[in-house]
Amino acid sequence: MFAVFRRLALFALYQTTVALGILLLPVAVLARRAGVNLPVGRLVVTMGEAYDDAVSPETVEESATN
Repeated sequence: MFAVFRRLALFALYQTTVALGILLLPVAVLARRAGVNLPVGRLVVTMGEAYDDAVSPETVEESATN
């Protein structure tokens, strides 16, 4: 049950970071012109990797046996 909740929470966080990245795109472009680099892309990639790890076949098999 905990694995299902974890997968759902990670999926929601991943979708939120994708939406945040899209919404902050104009700000990121202006910041880049000013010489500041926002790590939004890195955040989206990290959340995507965490979600992929949570839904990997090994993780799903472990949660099915518990």
